[in-house]
Formats: sequence, structure tokens, C-alpha cells
Amino acid sequence: MIIDCHAHVSAPTELWAYKASLLASRGSHGRGRINVSDDEIRAAANRAETWPKGHLDYIRDHGTDLQLVSPRPFQLMQSEKPAKLVHWFTEECNNIIYRQTQLFPQTFAGVAGLPQTAGDPIEQALPELERCINELGFAGCLLNPDPFENGIAEAPPLGDRYWYPLYEKLCELDVPAHIHGTGSRSERVPYSLHFINEETIAVFGLVNSDVFKDFPNLKIVVSHGGGAVPYQIGRFDAPTLRRPNGQRFSERLRNLYFDTVLYTEEALSLLIKTVGVDRCLFGTECPGVGSAVNPATGRSMDDVRSLIDNLDWLSADDRRKIFEDNARHVFRLPAKVAA
Repeated sequence: MIIDCHAHVSAPTELWAYKASLLASRGSHGRGRINVSDDEIRAAANRAETWPKGHLDYIRDHGTDLQLVSPRPFQLMQSEKPAKLVHWFTEECNNIIYRQTQLFPQTFAGVAGLPQTAGDPIEQALPELERCINELGFAGCLLNPDPFENGIAEAPPLGDRYWYPLYEKLCELDVPAHIHGTGSRSERVPYSLHFINEETIAVFGLVNSDVFKDFPNLKIVVSHGGGAVPYQIGRFDAPTLRRPNGQRFSERLRNLYFDTVLYTEEALSLLIKTVGVDRCLFGTECPGVGSAVNPATGRSMDDVRSLIDNLDWLSADDRRKIFEDNARHVFRLPAKVAA
């Protein structure tokens, strides 16, 4: 079975119109709601938007059996004020995802967006996390290390105790957080580059902290292969060799999990060899930034399965772990999700 742990919802255009209305009025017209039918949600999953094909077409073409879908991160506007806008929009995103999982229960499972609001206590995001896990049956949540969205202030590193109430709740619910940045207010650093920067910073902050000593059962997945970390592992490892009786950075790195949202064989090979087969979860972010056809292969860049299949040094057991078993373990996917 092929389980894709990293995908984002293809929603009806009414969701984006709702966001535009909230931003235009700054919430002065009240919360409002999205009024869409089941048929409109089905149509959105089949419609080609900025990509050559629709979401369901890509899933079929790539041989994916199940996708874990979350809100589109760059849309989450977590640095906007007033904070109620962030809460309202995130909740509506999660509601659309829930309805999609009910319409396509064998194809989609939910991963919640959190209403993280820049500068506010992380505790304010926990009620929505509990709703999505306990009431909507979601399998995990996104975690944005930078709700200021590359703006005027910096968020604390993920090893800071600011985040501990979230980690405690994740352990209580026994669900993972999937690290993924959101927007970028910088013209110099577009959001796609900001994602990679924040994932690198997130890994560095977690590995060089006591988080996994304080929360040994915490499960964290890092998007896009860990940002720059596998490529720069020697730079991060070297200082830890000078610390007496300390674990190497590369050893502590194995407290984390990593998705395979990388679009070249060379990058995938480096990731898997750096962190280990048992720490890699298959992911594509498809359809998304990688849904462009590579002229050298005639296939879309985010056909990550074919890239992993080309790594002939992986055993059949290795492939099963990456494609299915690791995701089942981390996201506690129910028995009904079967091949």
C-alpha cells in the first residue's frame, strides 16, 4: 500500500473567497460560513487548477492509495490581525478537509491546521487540535515554527518551553505534528524558500534541546526532507564531537521523522542514508509545487514513488517501511485503512 503523508486540500473556490472577505472586512461582518455542497467538494478534488490535472487524477497516476491532507500552508495567514481571522479561517479549512475525508474515506485522511496566531500563547491553538482529533478523527496536525511568517519578530525555537503545552497535548492525544512553514512576508524570501529555511531551523532547535528527554513519546515529522539538514549534516555533527560524553547531532536526529517530499533521486538517496529507512515517510505534496513535467523523464517531478523505486540499493522491506509501515506507526492509522 502507498500512503502519502504530505498533501494539501484541493478546496472549492468558496474557501478562498471566504478568506478574501475576512481580510477585506477584518472580521467586522462577523464570522460567516462557507456554503458549499458535497458535489462542489467532489468537483474541487477532480478539477485541474494551476496544475495540468486534477488532484484525484494525480493520485491515480502515481499509484497512491491514501493521502493525508492538510490546509494549504501558504494560505493560513497566521501573522494576520485580529487573531480571530486566523481561528475562523483555519477552522473552515479543517471543516472542508473533514467533509472531503467523508466523501472519499478510502482516499483521504485529515491532518489539522492549527490556528497559531503570532505573538499569542500556543495554548490558544489547542482547542482546535482537540476538536480535529477527538471529533473529526484527524490523524495529526501541522506545526508552523514561525507564525510571524518571516515578519517583524521571531518566534522562539522549537526547543523553547513556549511550545511545551502543545507537545504535552500531542503526547496526550498520541498524534504527531508535521512541521511545515506557512507564508512569508518577505519579498526577498518567497514562501517556498521560507519553508526550507524554517524546517532547517526547526530541526536544529529540536535536536539541540531537551524536548525529547522531556517528551520521549513525542512524534515529529519534518517536511521536505528536513530542509538543508541532510546536506549540511557534517557541519552540525562536528561541534557535537567536541562535547565530552555528548551524543552526536546525527544520532539525536533519529528522534525525528522526515517526509520524502524531494524531487530528485540524489536528494532522496542522501536523506534516506542520512536519517535511516525507519525515519522516512513517503510524501509528495502532490499536486503542488512539484507538479510540473520533467522533460528528461516525461513524468511530473512529484512522482516520488518512481524516484524511490529507482534506488536499487533499497530492499523490499525498506520500501514497505517508507511507503506504508512508518506512516501507519507515526499517524496511528486505523485497521480499516488497509490494502
